[in-house]
Amino acid sequence: MFKNALIYRIGSWEPPSSTEIEKRLLNGRFVECGASQPESAGWVEPRGEKHAALMEGVGGQLILKLCTERKAVPSQVIKNQLEAELDKIEADTGRRPKGKKAKELKEDIVHGLLPRAFPKRSTTMVWIDPRAQLVVVGAGSTKAADRVVSLLVELLGGGITLTLLQTETSPATAMADWLKTREAPAGFSIDRECELKQPDSEKATVRYARHTLDIEEVGEHIAQGKLPTSLAMTWNGRVSFVLNEAMALKKIKLLDVALEGAGMSNQSAGKGDDNGFDTDVAITTGELSQLIPQLIDALGGELKRDQPPIAKAA
Repeated sequence: MFKNALIYRIGSWEPPSSTEIEKRLLNGRFVECGASQPESAGWVEPRGEKHAALMEGVGGQLILKLCTERKAVPSQVIKNQLEAELDKIEADTGRRPKGKKAKELKEDIVHGLLPRAFPKRSTTMVWIDPRAQLVVVGAGSTKAADRVVSLLVELLGGGITLTLLQTETSPATAMADWLKTREAPAGFSIDRECELKQPDSEKATVRYARHTLDIEEVGEHIAQGKLPTSLAMTWNGRVSFVLNEAMALKKIKLLDVALEGAGMSNQSAGKGDDNGFDTDVAITTGELSQLIPQLIDALGGELKRDQPPIAKAA
């Protein structure tokens, strides 16, 4: 269900009724882009079945799915048409538009081309764990998650505040220590992928892929001042992932040990879970709900200082 994940802490929330949330979801249902509309976003059925609920609850875990559609006009096409238009105006008037006028011409060109642009759709899964007071957004960067979080806060209301989870020890500092000492935190192992970057203007970068990291060379790079920006790890032999310096989890993969009981779970799910959705939710949230607190502990615990929320409901 999640290839990437960013974790947010619910600071406060007085949840509306499930009926009210479903009503809000219906009002924010996804509608495809209009002819000259560059982007549209809205909620769709997590189960993937038409006319199903827009919020699914499985074992106390709440699942939502946001669909985003974007129309993009190739930049070279815009540039060519703009240059042609500027050349024509210059030939007719003797003056070549610049600044605000050129910008307005470019916007007109984009507006005219949008109806011919092919839309591209993407979806983002959202997992709300009310008991743990966490929200997991299936995005690999804070920039990608910003739109989702804003819409989520608007949807959930009840004074909810969401703050990107931070730890006492930064991931970069912790990853550097694990690599330098060649010792992963309890319950985790270090895999064969890593990126180290010099934190200066040159940002010299070294990447390892499918390469053992238990070598002196890695420690030497850290001694020279490079910091890990990503590191591949495995938790308890059950889930592999790549941790980055912003504490985003990427390339999440449930391993065979975690999936051993999936066949039995699918058999017991019955007709109500023909597409395996309930089973996928139960397995994924079950594994990640254990991994996340252990990763937080490995990073020195959750940062307790007062922080402004990323987003807050009105």
